[in-house]
Amino acid sequence: MVYAVIDTNVFVSAYMTHNLKSATSKVVQLLFKGEINILYNDEIIAEYVDVLSRPHLRINPVERDTLLAHIRKNGIYTNRTSFGELLIDEDDRVFYEVALSEEDSFLVTGNLKHFPIDPRVVTPAQMLQILGEE
Repeated sequence: MVYAVIDTNVFVSAYMTHNLKSATSKVVQLLFKGEINILYNDEIIAEYVDVLSRPHLRINPVERDTLLAHIRKNGIYTNRTSFGELLIDEDDRVFYEVALSEEDSFLVTGNLKHFPIDPRVVTPAQMLQILGEE
């Protein structure tokens, strides 16, 4: 099991694809299996709710609510650790700072360019490799 913050774009991709073998879908499956222990805080939950509820994304509300309930029940509420440098997209700061708060945790994202070069910031495919689930 690993500890990870999961960027919203991973969930959007997973729930919009019809390919259950995609890396994003597999990350979500591993989250539900308990192989990924998700880190979150109130700001991250608020973003998940906001983005995953956007009508144009057409994400099934039952799947969205099941995901959010799973995160709240099984995830680890974590405070942020301040990161003093600017990020390309400051809205992503919370995800990186929560990932920094726990030793040996990861940030899983489809937007590597939004974050500092850091071995803890990985793509969904890299997360699968880390878990031996390629």
